[in-house]
Amino acid sequence: MDTQNPSAPPRAQSAPAADPTRTRHHGGGIVHDNTRHTTRFVVIGNHLVQHKELSLLAIGLGCHLQSLPTGASADIKSLSARFPEGPTRIAAALRELETHGYLRRERVRTPTGRIVTRTVSCNQPRHRREADGAGCPRQPARPATEHATRRVPRPRKALPAVPQPSRESPALLQAAVDLLAGLRRHDPRLLLSAADTAHLAPGVAAWLERDVAPTAVRHTLTTGLPDEPLHRPAALLAHRLTAQLPPPPPFRAPATPPPPRHKMRNCDGCDRGFRAPETETHCRDCRTVESHGTVPKPPGRAPARTH
Repeated sequence: MDTQNPSAPPRAQSAPAADPTRTRHHGGGIVHDNTRHTTRFVVIGNHLVQHKELSLLAIGLGCHLQSLPTGASADIKSLSARFPEGPTRIAAALRELETHGYLRRERVRTPTGRIVTRTVSCNQPRHRREADGAGCPRQPARPATEHATRRVPRPRKALPAVPQPSRESPALLQAAVDLLAGLRRHDPRLLLSAADTAHLAPGVAAWLERDVAPTAVRHTLTTGLPDEPLHRPAALLAHRLTAQLPPPPPFRAPATPPPPRHKMRNCDGCDRGFRAPETETHCRDCRTVESHGTVPKPPGRAPARTH
């Protein structure tokens, strides 16, 4: 019977098929010729580049996304223009990365109010957070409450100030309110709320106080309006009331009232008729004679002239 040679080397064992990454001892396989990077490099985990469920296209695309700078375009159209795989295959690879936690797409509102899609590349997927102690940061989900889903309206900017009348006049203020309420008949865009009307009414009263006819005020407020929609017609009217306010009318001295007209009476001295207050009993001529001590001439015809 044959005997084994105990000095013979044992038969080489092949690497288990279940672990293809195990180093083989027969001298084959990949050999790395590495040089240390100092610029333009990105650190990518082996959990991505050696992922067992991701396709090769998804792994390569994930590495490309992690190498992009913040703000670079990462939508399907931009990636299709960059690579030859086409939008269908690239969209499928993006869905793979999203399924395994390497990608997250969010809809956000810009400062201008636009809704855009933001792509978030995660170098540590969420399902490995417990094992690695790290993961792709996510914002906590907001509870679906009424206060969280309801949009809070922005506070409206205050209307520009308007001129104020110099004195309070309920009748003048009411005329201003009526004038403003009738503007919508000239232009439907000038339909004002009660609050806007109360704000603008003193400005219109200031115009009416300056002897401006209501038709002239209405013409100033409704002529030459822009063709585009008026988002805040009250603000436009407030600007016109202030910018085009006419000057106050010139000062007018009060007219001197005419002297009173007394009743006709007869003079106690000469019996002539004259007008004077009831306290006067003599005419002006008789009062002059009394003050100078002369005798008044009786009333009659003037003496004839001699030649």
